[in-house]
Amino acid sequence: MWRTNVQDRLGQLLAQQHGMPELMGRLLAARGVRPEHVSDFLDPTLRALLPDPSSIVDMDAAAARLADAVMDGETVGVFGDYDVDGACSAALLVTLLRLLGSNVVYHVPDRMLEGYGPNANALRGMVERGARLLVCVDCGTAAHAAFAPLHNAADVVVFDHHKSEGPPPPIRALVNPNRLDCTSGLTNICAAAVTFVACVALLRTLRKRGFFSNRPEPDLREFLDLVALATICDVMPLTGLNRAFVTQGLRVMARRARPGIAALMDVAKLTEAPNAMHCGFALGPRINASGRIAEADMGLRLLLADDAALAAELAQALDAVNRQRQAVEAAITSDAMAQAQTQVEAGHGVILLAQEGWHPGVVGIVAGRVKEKFNRPALVAGITDGMAKGSGRSVPGIDLGAAVIAARQSGLLATGGGHAMAAGFSAPEAALPALHEFLGTRLAQATDLPATAELMLDGVLGVAGADATLAQMVAKLGPFGTGNAEPLFVLPRARVVKADRIGKDGGTIRAMVEGEGGGRLKALLFRAKEGPLAEALSRVGGAPLHLAGYLRAESWQGRVSAGFFITDAAPA
Repeated sequence: MWRTNVQDRLGQLLAQQHGMPELMGRLLAARGVRPEHVSDFLDPTLRALLPDPSSIVDMDAAAARLADAVMDGETVGVFGDYDVDGACSAALLVTLLRLLGSNVVYHVPDRMLEGYGPNANALRGMVERGARLLVCVDCGTAAHAAFAPLHNAADVVVFDHHKSEGPPPPIRALVNPNRLDCTSGLTNICAAAVTFVACVALLRTLRKRGFFSNRPEPDLREFLDLVALATICDVMPLTGLNRAFVTQGLRVMARRARPGIAALMDVAKLTEAPNAMHCGFALGPRINASGRIAEADMGLRLLLADDAALAAELAQALDAVNRQRQAVEAAITSDAMAQAQTQVEAGHGVILLAQEGWHPGVVGIVAGRVKEKFNRPALVAGITDGMAKGSGRSVPGIDLGAAVIAARQSGLLATGGGHAMAAGFSAPEAALPALHEFLGTRLAQATDLPATAELMLDGVLGVAGADATLAQMVAKLGPFGTGNAEPLFVLPRARVVKADRIGKDGGTIRAMVEGEGGGRLKALLFRAKEGPLAEALSRVGGAPLHLAGYLRAESWQGRVSAGFFITDAAPA
């Protein structure tokens, strides 16, 4: 499907005003970039895009309470979550508070034993270790029951971004742009971003109180690598403020100043400057792996490590856990795909799968795989002792989090919540058929989705013109991700003149393609298992193909070249 080109004239105008090729102007126009915003899009800065922290409800109260704790030498307890966003949020806050001289204790819940979110036992444990202020990050918005037993033992502050419902718990401050009464407009930032803005507010408050009159003020820009990693891995839209967080954060990450992230890059064998894809597919999964099937706080300990040797040891351990996670995931995915096929053939718009023995720590990843294959919202759960515990992933335009919350409010779930693209839930096994019916009715529009996601093409490129210069120019539109998709091009009537298999188990096809009007270009197809697409690309000298894919600049030993990363093909 072609992207609509109603802004054709705008694209030409942008190209003329900014001295760029018309293709670039068209790509910017297709992303809704107005002439006055081109500079902020191509070089997004926090100076231009960071909001006043006070625009978020309860932020000033939270900053004041944190400042009191810093100045009075109180011990602060930080309660995190076991995913990347939770680990990055906790690492950011723990590191800053320690730099400010505070004593900090922290806790990350065990997914299997404690579940998601604050629990009274863990909070009480931090109080017993001396904490008089408890800060929950990436969780806590709906934790009324967990906070109630604390009474006057400690104050509680929450920095979160998950959907809110009803009144907030009676705590010192609930900072969440998704609170029903918050008008900040920052509903699409992750918890680490909320925590970063809170840190800005904290330093501002301490500055006003004269705290830095005889000591240096920490440079919060050095924390942007954590915000970028969390924003990408929590699948936040890469527009506006998030675009600035990720762009600037990737630059910080490239300096490899944080031992934990540097060690993670080493085990992932990343030698080039990291990009959004590296974060989402190489770094993030290794941090997530600890919360899924190992020690829940291992990812946080890695991000907090200030010793290179310790960081390397933790990164190696996480890499091993991630390989174990991949094996567990593969076994479940095989069964899940077969069951999902049956549901789709039966006409279900929403896929709900649950089985005894499926590990709850990896079902979210499996749900993502099922969603990608069938282009349907998918929920996958493991069943233990009659209770199903799982995760769901959605497609653009269908708010799964709201549907799961509605199901819980209807009494179908024991627990449930999330955001538009992802959700978590637990329910009695006996309630699953009713839950499936409820979600199918609530998300009825999913039945109208095509069997596979439509390809939204940005333009046509001749092989001869798809060179390194153009690839580098296209890269300036990044970082790419949700809300700012990488441009997808078509190479028409390209002929494969050379092909071989490379990588682990020959899973990647490397081809050289030739254009009808001349020129040659290296092309790659990943996950190239047997099938029509793999067969077509392996057929040297065969019939010409229309190839859909991404044009990317690749650097090797100081030389930059263009590569075309294939996603689909059709006979010409």
